Amino acid sequence: MASREEPRPRREVHHPADLAEALRAVRPRVPDTPSDSSSDSGHDDKDKIEPMPSVRLRRKSTSDSYDDSAVVTPEIVPIENAEAVIEKPSPKYLQSLPKTNTMDGGKKTYVVVSDDAELREILRRGLEGGRERVLPTRREKNLRDMVFTKQFSCFDRQNQDAANSQFHGFYVLFWIGMTILILKMGAENWRKTGNPLGTNEIMKTMFRRDVVVLLLSDGIMCGLTGVSWIVQRLVFRQYLDWERSGWIIQNIWQTLFIAGVVGLPLVREWPWTHTVFFVLHGIVMLMKQHSYAFYNGHLSNVYKKRQNLLFKLKQLELVSPVSFPSPTSPQVSTLSTSHLALPPSANEYYERRKSLPKSQIAEQSDIETISNAIEEAAPLDMEQLHLFQRLIKWEVDALADELTGKATDPARFYPNNLTFLNHYEYIVLPTLVYELQYPRSDSVNWSYVAEKTCALIGVIFVMIMISQAFIYPVVMRTVYMKEMGWTTAQRFREFPWLLSDLIFPLMMEYMLSWYLIWETVLNILAELTYFADRSFYDAWWNSVSWDQYARDWNRPVHNFLLRHVYHSSISSMKVDKHTATLITFFLSACVHELVMWCIFKKLRGYLLILQMCQLPLVKLSRTKWLRNQETLGNMLFWAGIFTGPSMLCTLYLIL
Repeated sequence: MASREEPRPRREVHHPADLAEALRAVRPRVPDTPSDSSSDSGHDDKDKIEPMPSVRLRRKSTSDSYDDSAVVTPEIVPIENAEAVIEKPSPKYLQSLPKTNTMDGGKKTYVVVSDDAELREILRRGLEGGRERVLPTRREKNLRDMVFTKQFSCFDRQNQDAANSQFHGFYVLFWIGMTILILKMGAENWRKTGNPLGTNEIMKTMFRRDVVVLLLSDGIMCGLTGVSWIVQRLVFRQYLDWERSGWIIQNIWQTLFIAGVVGLPLVREWPWTHTVFFVLHGIVMLMKQHSYAFYNGHLSNVYKKRQNLLFKLKQLELVSPVSFPSPTSPQVSTLSTSHLALPPSANEYYERRKSLPKSQIAEQSDIETISNAIEEAAPLDMEQLHLFQRLIKWEVDALADELTGKATDPARFYPNNLTFLNHYEYIVLPTLVYELQYPRSDSVNWSYVAEKTCALIGVIFVMIMISQAFIYPVVMRTVYMKEMGWTTAQRFREFPWLLSDLIFPLMMEYMLSWYLIWETVLNILAELTYFADRSFYDAWWNSVSWDQYARDWNRPVHNFLLRHVYHSSISSMKVDKHTATLITFFLSACVHELVMWCIFKKLRGYLLILQMCQLPLVKLSRTKWLRNQETLGNMLFWAGIFTGPSMLCTLYLIL
């Protein structure tokens, strides 16, 4: 009786995780010699070769209005009317393929021609794996990857690029012109009123009453930020669970905090100068508390998970291995061990988590399965014990890297950072994003502090003079219109003239207020607190679109919104990047509208509408008519900056 043939062992196919691994897997299939690629039957059937299916592998780039980094997503695109290719595509065929421009956000294209169904399946799986790995990895940047480096602001004299700029003379000329203007205005006021400051209503309003109350209230407000520190101490001591009650209590406190900040000026009936200072500073303290609480809340979850793994590791050390192969799950052959060859780090940890199949994430990860096996005291063999220890130790070290962040001082590692002094040190630093450690300078340059303080006082004086001479008379004219009972139609007929009277002085105030805060105040704070990252703004005056302006005009607020609104909405609300951009712009517009309501005591929504109109303007700047038209884009940007403040102020005054 003829013996039956033994079935061939089934060959397991390893599906690669990304395109690079797929191409490496394909490389050995290429014949090394001409004899390997030919056979007798191949020569006999030479005329019967069928066209090989062709596909184009394309990596498409997508841009974002708020986050300027691009997301690269691979996709597979079939090529229609592909020609038959035997050994390699002909030069004529390659020239017929669409060309791409990678310098302009184009799509990188790879041409692969093959009749191997397995190869096509490998490429397809590799592309899908790459897509799953790339997109979620972007979402993990909500609380990580914020880089602080030692640098100076653009107009700082310590900035060598600014000092050596060919346009430095225009900067000097601007301040010479401002000096001449102020001297002329002072001389004119002296001739008319006998006082260089003129009638000086604005100064009288600023110092008429409640100056001491304002300063005391501001100090108390800064002190109350310690509530967020107390919440984090309770979370660390496990009196609160951040994932359950901790974040809810924090949000309730933040709501009460901002309500008090907005309500106090209304109760005290403060003038607009007191209100602007107190409300803006209160919003800054709110953002600081939010960043401190939610970053440390995230680290508390990491710390808790690491402590749990350390406990599992101690339990594992007490387990006696069985002498026979253990049937306990997970089996060694089913565990992923490729990451063990890499040094444990937070980045590798999140990369690995996001590279896992969705089905595995939905059920249980390897570590969770191992933890369950240890908890159940199931029998384990020596191979399982050894591998389980390696896997848990790798996770423990990776989580420890997350708890240290970019800090080099162990006193700043979590939870050592949860101290009274660390919290209030962060409160006075000129940043809105909490980190375990920042780049610091070696000493305080007191001559630099004196220079910036003189600039601070000088700019405030210039702003008061301009407001008194050019803005205050227009405001009083609108007040007179309302007191005389002018109808809305009558007042609106004055709109063009009021707008023309305010456009230049408000533009000047807009520029000076920016210089006052971002160049003088923040640099003084940075020098006094040894804060070395002075990149408070970028060259926003060269903006060619409104999204570039949003990123460059106010870097501290942009960094806060990028981490705690944009990326957090993507990770927690599971929205796409376009919806996240809409949420970010809308929240920013609401906060700006709140400030306008505090000043004018009117809720009109003019600023909110104009700020939301920036989104369609961003889309317009990316059309073929405006793309790469930098001069035209910059002209449109400056037209908006010129007309925006005066239009808003005029609308709030007459309506």
